[in-house]
Parts: sequence; structure tokens; C-alpha cells
Amino acid sequence: MKLLTFYKKQVEESILPFWLRAFDYEFGGVYTCFNNEGTDLLSTDKYVWSQGRYLWILSKLYEMNQQGKIEVDPDTVKKQAGLTLEFLQKNVLLPDGSCTFLLTREGIKKEVDPGAGFDSSIFADCFVLLGFSRYMKAFGKHQVVFEWIWNLYLNVENRIKSNSYKTHPYPTPEGMKTHSIPMIMLNVTQELKTCLSGFDMRKEAYLENKETEYMDIILNEFCNPEYRIGEMLYLDSARDDSILTRHLNPGHSIEDSWFIIHSALSKDRKDIVDKAYHIAMKALELGWDKDSGGILRYVDYEFGGMPQGKLGDDPLSKLIHETWDYKLWWPHSESLYALLLLGSIYQGSEIEEWYLILHRYIFSMFPNCYKETGEWIQIRKRNGEPEDRVVALPVKDPYHILRNMLLIIDLLSDNDSFAEIIESKLK
Repeated sequence: MKLLTFYKKQVEESILPFWLRAFDYEFGGVYTCFNNEGTDLLSTDKYVWSQGRYLWILSKLYEMNQQGKIEVDPDTVKKQAGLTLEFLQKNVLLPDGSCTFLLTREGIKKEVDPGAGFDSSIFADCFVLLGFSRYMKAFGKHQVVFEWIWNLYLNVENRIKSNSYKTHPYPTPEGMKTHSIPMIMLNVTQELKTCLSGFDMRKEAYLENKETEYMDIILNEFCNPEYRIGEMLYLDSARDDSILTRHLNPGHSIEDSWFIIHSALSKDRKDIVDKAYHIAMKALELGWDKDSGGILRYVDYEFGGMPQGKLGDDPLSKLIHETWDYKLWWPHSESLYALLLLGSIYQGSEIEEWYLILHRYIFSMFPNCYKETGEWIQIRKRNGEPEDRVVALPVKDPYHILRNMLLIIDLLSDNDSFAEIIESKLK
């Protein structure tokens, strides 16, 4: 097996065709409200969260095609990216400069729940920022687009500082803080800094400092000396015996590990790369289901397995308790890229063993058996049966699988020494 060829085939023949077919050329943007199998479109509503993510994917695809790393029709990708950008830029902003969370097919703002308001999640703003930043890098630095992005970034920053934001679909309980905020802001700041390279040196320097700030919050507030990242803490960083502060999200820890590695490598901080390595290994150790295989959705911060602690009456506590043993597509795709990235740096036997275990599990479990549909079965029960239940947004999301496979192709195109070791053992 040639690993680079394998991942190119996954993108070009299975994952990407599904999403290119799902595009709305009349109004712009991509349809995402499919059932788990991808066979039925259940709604034409457009979640801004997913639209921003799809813009990132299209922009990265175009960039890699121009570099000769992947085969796609550049005209199709460019057209879809332009129409998605236009759809968002025209419809997404609210009067206060933040982003709405949900749009109709035509671009009319829509409340997720009646009376809840349009600004229900700062994550929507963050994914719009990610998509627009990558668009600028792929298609050229445009002053108008840049000003739009910069104003939105400052809006997001101000709302975080004043603690005046929402985190739908997982509302943060009052008096608590969540790892997902510095985590997503680290990634957003990385992407925005990259797109500004050589364009605005003063703002690039500002973002360099913000990147360090968000990385420090993760490592010094949420990560303990044993490399466990607590997903939820009280505002004073305290932890108690509730399920909220005792749960760990293995997927978030693994994803965050490669965000941290990207920043640490850019700053020549090998000590921080080492910390990220241990974070990823600890998340896999705690998150792996020793009975059925696969990465569990939520686990206990200290022991792994079912999260311990007292149940509150908040929606998040209930969600953790009821769905902790689900096997979701996105943590598994994150692990593939994180391990290959770590392998390119360390090439240790522990990394090899984990990658081989996960590769075999993932590609026997998640790819859709209906080849004409393609994509993955994104949600499975602990025993591997498909689960037709909403886990975040009621969508089949275009982001994690494609993003991680594109990053893998990028990585293996430039550095395949670790891949050669893996290939010899996958045969």
C-alpha cells in the first residue's frame, strides 16, 4: 500500500465527489442536512458553521491542485468557493457585526430555536473566519475581503474578553469556561496569520502574540502536568466532582495537539512539541475502547471509560452521560493526521502501533459501504452499528475527514519517510 496514493484515492473517489454534488449553484453554499448514510437530504437550511468549513475545504483544494498535489477540476472548485464566499458575505452578518448561526437556502436568517436569537454560537463566526482566511491565501489577498475578516476577528475577540457569547450546540454553563474557546481561537489565529503573511506586517505581529496567548491558556489552564486536557473548568480553573469537570474529550485533545504542534514548530519550540506529543498519547490511552475498539466520544478525565462525577440538570451533563460511548467520525480522522504528523517528527514505535491500530479500525468501520454514495457513516454506536441521532448540528459535515486527508496528502507529499514504515506493516 502506498499511503499517499491511498489518501488521494479516498479524497478524489469517495469523499469529495459527495460534497461537490451537494452544492447549491443557484444561491451559493453547500447542502449538509443529510441523514447519516448520506442518501437523503432532510433540509435545505444552511448552517453557517458548515458553510465556513466548506469554504476552507474548497480553498485548500484549489491551493493543493495548483501545487500539483491533488487532482480536482480547479474551475469547479474555484466557482464553488466564490459562490460560497459571496453567499456568506452577503447574508451572514448581524447588526452588531457577529455572525448568524443558521440561514435558509436563500440566505434568510433563521433562529435555531424560536426566541433564541440569531447569534447563538461564536463557533459560527470562527468557522467563517477560517474559511475566509484560507480563501485569501488560495485566491489572492484582497483588501475588501481582508477588512471584512479583520473586523470579524476583532468582534470575536471582544466578545470573548467580555464573556458575551454563546456556544450552541453545547451551551457553556454559567460560571464555567470551556477548552473549545482557546482551542478554536488558536486555529483561527494560525490561519489568519498565514493569510496575512507579507500583507500586513503589523497585524501579523499582533496575531503572532495572540497565537502564543491562546496556546499558553490551553497548556497552563486546561492541561494538567499529566497531559490531560480538562474540557470544562470553573472560571477560577477549579475542578470538582461533577461530570462537567471530570470529562475529557479525546477528539478535542488529539485535534488540539496538532494545532499546538503547528504553532510550536513555527516558533522553534521543541519543548512544546514534546508536550503536544504527550497530550495526544494520553488522549488515545484514555479514549480507546478496549472492549470494542475505536475512540470513545467522552471519557473520564482520570481513569478513561465512562465519565464519572455528579450529573447536573444542564443539557451538557445529560449529553455527556447519554452519548459518551458513541464512535464519531471526526476524532478518528483527527487521529490519522495527528499520528502521521507526530511520526514525521519522532518516528517512534508507540506512534507506529497507534497509527496501525487506528487505520485498520477506521477504514473497516467508517467508509460508506454504498460506493455510489461515498463519504463516511459519521456516527456509530459503541458496537459499530450506525446511529441516526444528532450529535451536534443536524448535518453530515464536510470538514474533518476532508481537512485531515488534505493535510495528510500535504504532509506525505513533502515527507514520506514515516509513511514508508507504515506501508510495510499494512501489507
